[in-house]
Amino acid sequence: MINIEFSPEEVDALEYERYHHPHPKVQRKMEVVYLKSQGLSHQEIRRLCRIKSKTTLVTYLKQYQTGGIDHLKQVDYQGRPSQLGEHAASLEELFNQKPPRSSAEAQDRIKRVTGLQRSPTQIREFMKRLGLRYRKVGHVPAKATDPTHQAKQAAFKTEQLEPRLAEAETGRRVVLFMDAAHFVHQAFLGLVWCFTRLFVPSPSGRKRFNVLGAVDAVSKEILTFTNETYINSEVVCLFLLQIAQHYDPQIPITIVLDNARYQKCYLVQSCAAALNIELLYLPAYSPQFNLIERLWRFVKKECLYSVYYPTFTEFKATIDSFIHTAHIKHQEELKTLLSWNFQSFEKVQILTV
Repeated sequence: MINIEFSPEEVDALEYERYHHPHPKVQRKMEVVYLKSQGLSHQEIRRLCRIKSKTTLVTYLKQYQTGGIDHLKQVDYQGRPSQLGEHAASLEELFNQKPPRSSAEAQDRIKRVTGLQRSPTQIREFMKRLGLRYRKVGHVPAKATDPTHQAKQAAFKTEQLEPRLAEAETGRRVVLFMDAAHFVHQAFLGLVWCFTRLFVPSPSGRKRFNVLGAVDAVSKEILTFTNETYINSEVVCLFLLQIAQHYDPQIPITIVLDNARYQKCYLVQSCAAALNIELLYLPAYSPQFNLIERLWRFVKKECLYSVYYPTFTEFKATIDSFIHTAHIKHQEELKTLLSWNFQSFEKVQILTV
């Protein structure tokens, strides 16, 4: 019989590690020694832990006797070397050049290159060891990867956008980011944790709620002009008037916006000039510089994905209420979401195949 003295602290540590240690074999060792600390016989411990060999049980207890919990955490068995590991460098280069879209595709390509047939589970584990992760592909305007265009974007950011934001931060200017969103009354499919696949009823999609919005770069307050028909130059002019009336006329206003035709026409530009509003047009193919694009994604995520609205009235009311209270109810999220960190696509990896 192996006699071991256990302090209360050691018992607590064993009790914790038998559930929380990441390696299942170490958990089993901790369970054995913990049951020993509770006065159970070796036969009963073997029965509860399903250990057939007396030698295995004794080995665990002697490991604890000689080195304590730290010794129990050692896992000596390393397993057989992986045959796939011999091809790791070449497969890493292959997957870097042409990323597989599924584990089945990776399985097929590995078999053709190495002659080794492995299960999808083994293939997934191997790709994880290489450092691959199953990620959703992002998208970027095609011309945004052109070096000449990237130089224009960098110049816009440093010479025009950032100086105006610096003035806004000190209260010497108001900077707004403006754009329109068109919310169609239909199902927006999203991901949910569920026991079986769920379905969301979908309205016809014939009605849409148009929101012309502007978000304050500093306060994150959101101003809107909405309708159920179209956003055109006349609507933009009415919205500019609304913005001018909302702010102190002594403080200059800059609105950052894209080059949509109804926003860059003579009517809109002359209206802005009459209201003493500066329109700062983004370089072409540069949606990443417009903060309100992030806001629209946030609205869809919080209000629309996997949610059913039986009537168009409920649909509109939910969106409208969320937008107008977001800077209060979701202040912390917006502070992070609408930060002035503008993505550059100079160093991102582009999928070309």
